Amino acid sequence: MEYMVGESGTTQGRILCCQCGIAIESNPANMCVSCIRTQVDITEGIPKQGVIYFCKNCERYLQPPESWVVCTLESRELLSLCLKKLKGLNKVNLVDAGFIWTEPHSKRLKVKLTIQKEVLGGTVLQQVFVVEFMVHYQMCSDCHRVEAKDFWKACVQVRQKTTHKKTFFYLEQLILKHRAHTSTVNIKAHHDGLDFYYEGKQDARKLVEFLQTVVPCRYQTSQRLISHDTHNNTYNYKTTYSVEIVPICKDNIVCLPPKLAQSLGNIGQICLCQRVSNLIHIIDPTSLQIADVTAPVYWRTPFNSLCELKNLTEYIVLQIEPIAMKDMRHQKGQGAKSYKHILADVWVARSQDLGINDAQFHTRTHLGHLLNPGDTVLGFDFLNANVNDQNFDKVKAERLPDVILVKKSYDKQKRKLRRNWKLRQMSKHSDALDDDKMERDYSEFLEDLEDDPEYRQHVNIYMDRNKSIPVESSDDDDAPKISLQEMLEDLNISEDATGDVEQLTKCISTQVRQGCLGFLS
Repeated sequence: MEYMVGESGTTQGRILCCQCGIAIESNPANMCVSCIRTQVDITEGIPKQGVIYFCKNCERYLQPPESWVVCTLESRELLSLCLKKLKGLNKVNLVDAGFIWTEPHSKRLKVKLTIQKEVLGGTVLQQVFVVEFMVHYQMCSDCHRVEAKDFWKACVQVRQKTTHKKTFFYLEQLILKHRAHTSTVNIKAHHDGLDFYYEGKQDARKLVEFLQTVVPCRYQTSQRLISHDTHNNTYNYKTTYSVEIVPICKDNIVCLPPKLAQSLGNIGQICLCQRVSNLIHIIDPTSLQIADVTAPVYWRTPFNSLCELKNLTEYIVLQIEPIAMKDMRHQKGQGAKSYKHILADVWVARSQDLGINDAQFHTRTHLGHLLNPGDTVLGFDFLNANVNDQNFDKVKAERLPDVILVKKSYDKQKRKLRRNWKLRQMSKHSDALDDDKMERDYSEFLEDLEDDPEYRQHVNIYMDRNKSIPVESSDDDDAPKISLQEMLEDLNISEDATGDVEQLTKCISTQVRQGCLGFLS
């Protein structure tokens, strides 16, 4: 027996280890720590390997028995899921746990554990060890239903009676920004609209409520009985919501019913649609009077579009004379007027008539702040137009202008070359569509975003780093541009949770439940 004198003068007894014979402090086991570790393994009963199941489609991990949870690499949620799969941890004291970095493509997760346990009559032993988990792929039940293609309980059919799809391009950007498509089972694109499929009726109802807040529309509901259990009196229905968007779009010329025009502050019947949000914003190009038409008001007194972009004629501005606001007569009962536009008298001629005849047309336009002599502008020719509209037939001929100018025209090729921004797009499951027509509609939609800042304020626009702008096309055109302050930096991810770039693309596309808004390539 050895004795050691402490600093305070007291003696502290030390003994020899019964295994190796070195001097140690007295303990119930009469062995040093090294010998105790050779005799006792406190990690016995705790597995050193495990299996984690991962769904590549929705990027979720299986939490037994049947729930699937979303976890990022080296997150607290994933660490908790790994610890729950280890049996025997309840018999020891867990001191610390953390991940050890591994290659993402290795399909391995390593967890470093520090545990303590009382052994051999009160001796507390601490030990550090590593548990390795293998990541196995397994498709979850929700993704199984998605792959089945025909599993749905509710459907939202969105339709608009127009010949172009610019409204659906705009609607796609709104749904992407607000993530209103996350619970979608499948989305199909048709030539006349979109079909959204859901697993439950409540999710479909949420989309309908979202559509009512962003576009003027109305809907109808129908149900189809699938099965009926007579023993417990339960029914299984498939619900369909039919959503109809108003057939009025940006830059459409409309003819208002007389009573509606009178209720909107005696605005003129021939108006131009500035933009469509949750309201229809119209302007009288001859007086700058503006008004907003809500969805209930429109469906009570509906009106149609007199022309679309393909029906417009190209004109050349010969002369323009702005009209001061003080020179305009203010009639009693008139509504609000736009101060963003300038009223002007314009003399124009058809581009196709230059050099053939000297026919000129006089009109009053709201584009006085944009037009200059020599500019090209698109307008609707009422003299040679064949309009089939009930409200238009009741308008007196002396109240109809010869031409209504809609928008200033720019070089489409130059605008496309200098466009240094992009929009996010999603994959689609669509029927056979006209790709050339869809490309033209998409190009016109991008031009509408550039022309109107208010129209693009609810759209996420991202900077295109891969686009190189030619020097000769940077300053030779006065067409509207989108400033860098309005652009967002696009997020580029090189690897997914398991390190496979190709699988990342598939995971993202399927995570949105094949949430295509089906007209973007």
